[in-house]
Amino acid sequence: MRTHNCGELRKKDIKKAITLEGWVHSRRDHGGVIFIDLRDRYGLTQVVFDPSHNKELHHKAEHLGREFVLNVKGKLRDRKEGMVNPNMPTGEVELLVDELEILNESETPPMEIDDRKLPNEDVRLKYRYLDLRRQSMQANIILRHNVVQAVREYLNKNNFLEIETPLLVKATPEGARDYIVPSRVNPGQVYALPQSPQLYKQILMVSGFDRYYQIARCLRDEDLRADRQPEFTQIDVEMSFPTQEAIFEIMEGMVANVFESAKKIKLKTPFPRLSYAEAMARFGTDKPDMRFGLELIDVTEIAAKSEFSVFKDAAAKGGKVKCICASHDFPRKRMDELIEFVKEQKAKGMAWAKVEGTKLESSIVKYLSDDAQKKLIEKTKAKKGDMLMFVADKESIVNNALSALRLKLGKELKLYKEEGFNFAWVVDFPLFKSNEDTEKLEPAHHMFTMPNKDTMKFLEKEPAKVIAECYDLVLNGIELGSGSIRIHRKDIQQKVMKAIGISDAEAEKKFGFLLEAFKYGAPPHGGIALGLDRLCALMAGTNDIREVIAFPKNKAGQCPMDGCPSAVSDKELKEVHLKWNLVKK
Repeated sequence: MRTHNCGELRKKDIKKAITLEGWVHSRRDHGGVIFIDLRDRYGLTQVVFDPSHNKELHHKAEHLGREFVLNVKGKLRDRKEGMVNPNMPTGEVELLVDELEILNESETPPMEIDDRKLPNEDVRLKYRYLDLRRQSMQANIILRHNVVQAVREYLNKNNFLEIETPLLVKATPEGARDYIVPSRVNPGQVYALPQSPQLYKQILMVSGFDRYYQIARCLRDEDLRADRQPEFTQIDVEMSFPTQEAIFEIMEGMVANVFESAKKIKLKTPFPRLSYAEAMARFGTDKPDMRFGLELIDVTEIAAKSEFSVFKDAAAKGGKVKCICASHDFPRKRMDELIEFVKEQKAKGMAWAKVEGTKLESSIVKYLSDDAQKKLIEKTKAKKGDMLMFVADKESIVNNALSALRLKLGKELKLYKEEGFNFAWVVDFPLFKSNEDTEKLEPAHHMFTMPNKDTMKFLEKEPAKVIAECYDLVLNGIELGSGSIRIHRKDIQQKVMKAIGISDAEAEKKFGFLLEAFKYGAPPHGGIALGLDRLCALMAGTNDIREVIAFPKNKAGQCPMDGCPSAVSDKELKEVHLKWNLVKK
């Protein structure tokens, strides 16, 4: 058994009898003396095999390779003058080895256990157990542990109960495809894996558990990207009899506790709040990155009176003309590249103009009167040398294009500190949105969101006007979590379902158990789900949630390490009453 770990030894431990266990991180042979950095998750300690001290041990150490697992015993001593490593917490001391036991040998690893020498993603995921030995990955997993502990600590102190909800549930698609699990004992029937605990936590509110939380595993069969995995984890919270402000206060306190406990960072609360309409107007997105300015400016009224047909036509069709004002001198080649970037965001193009005093310089200025140029400069508060970049189209296209351009320029021009954390609440979302493909209404968040009292009257005849009692928590331009005050009355729930085309019969088939529960005194309730993986990733300084998940899937939803998903035998399929219907390649 080790007496110490590899990260704790200091000068105070000199002359003590020490036993360490760990992996060979590196091996150096200096003038016949062998130095090995021994590693565990706590750090590194230099151990020394000196032939003048023990020739037999030195000979044995000549055959030690990277990632061998060792037990070493000896006496701690000061490093020699000029040999101190100030970049290593244990860098003032070293262990002179008296005994060596090789607990396990290692073949030459297919990847370096070194943050400076990263292999490609396929290698990292195939040999994830080696990848996880890297210092940065160990730090990420430890950070995740500390975040979860801080969440539990805070919510426990505030009378929340941690309650588990089932992993085998009724199939009730909530926007993504369900993963389905065939039942062996119920032929022809399936369970689903939960996309979220949404219905169950609402039923817990009906059950009288007024404050619930769960570190909840969620599974969705959807296309993957850097911030998305088929299985992910939510900090799931629900409260009975809440106001929106009460939920904000609890969540801000929890997040502040997490940052102080896990990162030693004190957050300023309360977080800023802005409406969905304000966020779209100022930033073109409901996930605004508020670490920097460069906000969108609506110049439709001015542009509509110009002779520039692109502007006039967009305004005449009910569209928008918006711009951003960048205090930077872009060369023409760079402007052409930015125009192409905007086109990739589905805009037809981008007009631009450079500010020179009270006038603009651009190929479009011949279509703009002196008065229009002056008004544009006044509206944008532009200064000499600033660049105005315009997009004219449907409002959704304009917002999407300029929002993407804003983020691109914010990063390129270094308008914010990467290590900063800027939170904001976005509130007052529409209850419904129109699906551009089907042109049918669908929930903007989910169908269990309560309409606000002032717009409830539009629910049956003009549902597009209904505002929802829902809210998003945004961090650095990324949606960290989403929540709402829930519907707790059966009649309102049925009206919302009807508005998106779910008949009473379909509602009863899919959600009958929830509607049944609402008949027996369901209290007003609401909550939120924060993405634990996403929160940890941002705290660790990355946008890729795979960096804070021990065993993630790749972009094809596969695990190169264990080879899942994998085929099963016909016998195993038969036991669950299934048969493949695949076209042979």
